[in-house]
Amino acid sequence: MVGVDSVWKQRIVSGDVELFVAYTEVGAGHPLLVIHGGPDWDHSYLREPLAGLSGTRRLLLPDLRGCGRSSRGLPITEYHPNAVISDLLGILNTFGIAAADVLGFSYGGLLAQRLAVTAPERVHRLIIASSSLLPVPADAFAGWQERQDRRAPELEIWARSALGPERTQAAALAGARANVWRPEALPDYLRRLDTVRFSAEWDRARSAGTLQSPRIDNPIQALSATAVPILLLHGRQDMVFPAELAERTAAALPNAEAMVLDEAGHMAHIDQPQQWLTALEKFLS
Repeated sequence: MVGVDSVWKQRIVSGDVELFVAYTEVGAGHPLLVIHGGPDWDHSYLREPLAGLSGTRRLLLPDLRGCGRSSRGLPITEYHPNAVISDLLGILNTFGIAAADVLGFSYGGLLAQRLAVTAPERVHRLIIASSSLLPVPADAFAGWQERQDRRAPELEIWARSALGPERTQAAALAGARANVWRPEALPDYLRRLDTVRFSAEWDRARSAGTLQSPRIDNPIQALSATAVPILLLHGRQDMVFPAELAERTAAALPNAEAMVLDEAGHMAHIDQPQQWLTALEKFLS
């Protein structure tokens, strides 16, 4: 399902670093550039249900620098948000795309905001999926015991394991029940995690204290000024970024709307794939 097949092609984009891009060729509308989260994951866990758009829309799913099949082993100072924005603009240039719809997932949603503010003329529409414009308050999940229970195994990995791709993978597996809400969706998620090419490049920069925050200053004001239409696509049971922030942001941002899916966690596209894809298609059309 998430391997290279007849739907997906692949290309290496060379610049300051080599960037692996999975893409489709067919599509009449604006291409959709997808920015994965992690950030020490790769793009593959997002291929489905996005492949459902492949007949109508050109899709580009890169691995960020230091991730998946893109360049690794860079100096830790080369892992920072502005470098990624430069990479993404380079990808659009290489593919000859003047403006794209952009979907940023989780950490990728923070990078997508930065891309829209840095180069609004290159972003036609923006989807911020399972992410947030506003910082998460310290008490956002206060009293949610089930979240504490589901997140505990992952937090244990981060606290006790040595730095490396094995820790990234182990944390992803340990956090599966926190990221996927519906038990029946969990086996599919675990299969996807088994194919992700995990790294620890960004974790290496974070551990060294050199990793800059991807958040933009004054996000409501900055994104409002771009006038780029924004969809905040979220799961009601997200245990990383609270759904309430998506709804609050949509109320404050005139060019934004929120779609919060019930019975869906942080990996809302896995919990509710058809609803997630339908919301995406409606917004893009």
